[in-house]
Order: sequence, then structure tokens, then C-alpha cells
Amino acid sequence: MVNAPVDRTARPAGPATLAPLPARQTLTEDVYQAIKRLVMDHVIPPRGRLSIDQLARDLRVSSTPIREALVRLESEGLAEKEPLRGYSVTPILTPAQVDDLFEFRGLIEPWAAARAALRRDEAGLARLRAEVDSVSTLPAGESYADYQHLAGHDDRFHRQIAELAGNHQLLRAFARTHFHLHLFRRRYTAPLGSATVAEHRDIAAAVGAGDPDGAYAAMEAHLERARQRLT
Repeated sequence: MVNAPVDRTARPAGPATLAPLPARQTLTEDVYQAIKRLVMDHVIPPRGRLSIDQLARDLRVSSTPIREALVRLESEGLAEKEPLRGYSVTPILTPAQVDDLFEFRGLIEPWAAARAALRRDEAGLARLRAEVDSVSTLPAGESYADYQHLAGHDDRFHRQIAELAGNHQLLRAFARTHFHLHLFRRRYTAPLGSATVAEHRDIAAAVGAGDPDGAYAAMEAHLERARQRLT
């Protein structure tokens, strides 16, 4: 008796179609963004508790993506963990802390812009121009959902200047500040966004022209005006 060949590609019996489950990475990112909005918009106020169980119930997810999101927020300085108490939202930067942050930035970023003008290359300049051009419209609202793209642009623009400068220690020090989140969280208005983008264009133009003095001056003016707008 000859056995019938086995069809190795046959599927087990069951429903004809099953909706694919959301990718774990997508779920984790969605949960992270949802909690971040609550923090940035002060729905959960500064020093407010970030309860893993409550957030899991509110977002209808397990505790695992909540924990992963809180670890990310802690790395950005938006959440802090205390023994026996759990996570809470970090306080907003005080005026003295804002001054300290801008003093640090004033020491390194004008220098980085000048160095970027000297070390620029076509690929780096293309990325910088594309980043400046990525902000085609300015947000009218003042919630994080409205200005999230602008905040991301602010971070990417300044990182790209640091990358063009070619100093990796500088880039790492800059990245650790997460300044864009803390400053936007402290205060955002539509005029602030408009001025920020215009000043970025001035810096990019000087870097693109290979003008180190102009790039230094444009970055220095941008930082000083940003500090005035925020304080």
C-alpha cells in the first residue's frame, strides 16, 4: 500500500481569516506616546504619580508596555522612580535651571555651528536643508499633539548641527539634555514656534554658506532669544 504524500503547506483547520495582532513594537510606541502626551500637557501634573496599574487600566493594555514607556520617559527626564513609591512626573524646570541649561548651550552650540560651517559636506547639508524644509506649517494649538512635530524638528535640527561639527563627545552631551522636551513642556505658544523656525533657517543658511562667524552669531542670537521667550 502506497502512502499518500503529505501536503506540508496545508494549514490547520480553523477560522478562514484572523485579523493580525498589532506589532509589539507599535503597541509599545503608542503607549509611550499616550503617556508622554499626558505629561507634556500636564494632565498628569508635575510630581503627579504615574501608577502602572492605573495607566494599564486607562489604556487597556498590560503592565509591560507601561513599564517600558516609563523607562523611556525616565531616560528623557520626564519621569523619575523612587524606591517603594514608584514613578512620578518630574518637576518643570525652574527659571534658575533654564538659565543653567542655556548657559551650557551657549558655551557649546555657537562653537558647534561655526565648526559645522567649516566641516560641512553635501550630504550633511542636504539633511539639514531637508529638516528646515520639513516644517511647512506651524501648529496653531498649544497642546503636545499640536506641537509634537515642531518639538521633534527642534531636536533634530540642533542634533544635525552637532553632527556636522563632527565631535561625538559634544553630540552625546547634547543628546543627554533632552532640552527640547523640557523647554516645550514649560511653555509653548504659536509665536515661539514661528520665531524658532525662522532662526533655524538663518543658522542653516550661514552653515551652508561656509560662514563660521555668521553661523556662530546666528546660533548665539537664537539661543538668547529662545531664553527670553521662555523666561
